[in-house]
Amino acid sequence: MQKQYKPLDFSAVSSYPIASRDNKVNIEEHFSGEISAGLTLREFATRLPRLLAAESLLAVADLIVAARLKQRPVILAIGGHVIKCGLQPVIKGLIRAGAISAVAMNGSAAIHDFEVSLIGATSEDVGAVLHAGDFGFSAETGQGMNLALREAQPRGVGFGQAIGEYILAAGHPHAEHSLLACCAENKIPATVHVALGTDIIHQHPQADGGVTGEMSYRDFKLLAAVIADLGEGGLWLNVGSAVLLPEVFLKALSVAQNLGHRVNNFSTANFDMIQHYRPLQNVIKRPTSGGGKGYTITGHHEINIPLLAALVHEGLAAAGLQGEQI
Repeated sequence: MQKQYKPLDFSAVSSYPIASRDNKVNIEEHFSGEISAGLTLREFATRLPRLLAAESLLAVADLIVAARLKQRPVILAIGGHVIKCGLQPVIKGLIRAGAISAVAMNGSAAIHDFEVSLIGATSEDVGAVLHAGDFGFSAETGQGMNLALREAQPRGVGFGQAIGEYILAAGHPHAEHSLLACCAENKIPATVHVALGTDIIHQHPQADGGVTGEMSYRDFKLLAAVIADLGEGGLWLNVGSAVLLPEVFLKALSVAQNLGHRVNNFSTANFDMIQHYRPLQNVIKRPTSGGGKGYTITGHHEINIPLLAALVHEGLAAAGLQGEQI
């Protein structure tokens, strides 16, 4: 027989005074200030709520400034969408201010950066050309990048340095918009991490898997050296890479620890439009289990990264460091 239910009688429910309750949010500590016309950026920042993503964004900006003060590395790891959003000038400003110590990227980011430096544009319409067999076959991209790698291999440099120096030496008309060229000019590590078959330059007859693999492997070793120095105040920023760079980071960190580098007490942050499994585990949680903290900030790169950069520049200026290099 089906059990029959009657509505509960709430007349005996107990309550307590609200003044005795612990609260997560209060106006003194957490509420935003009033936003009005004419605010400086610093004034605006002080009016952000001290909650959730706003609190995390402010914390990451402060950590970058603190790392700069302590001369600890800040590594920016990016996916291709960051370049396609046109953020090179923002990132270059941070490099020139000494706030970014190294840049790591996947193959697509390097390709977009190369094309921007060459023609001032990038990002072909894949759907429009895929079925014609034309996707990824721009001659200048495939031939130029593969040539740059092949010519640089005997010099012992890695993928990122090879492309950056090639852009400068070839006199690309828009080289000032290249992040890899900026890293080469400022002599900071720029590493490119590829999976063979994922990038359009692998489709060209000039591609050499041995050269590509060797150059990217050199970059893995170089990145591991920077990661080995992250401890006690360094920062890893993962922006827009859901799989490849979080995996590279975890393995490079493991190598550094295996070789006796005690990489503890550093922080990480993941910026993306959607939070994914690997960044959560391999950037935010696992690496900071030895000390430090991970931050997740969800939103569009074209908004969050310029805002972060502006807050960092304000912090550097307040510390008297603006314009100096590490």
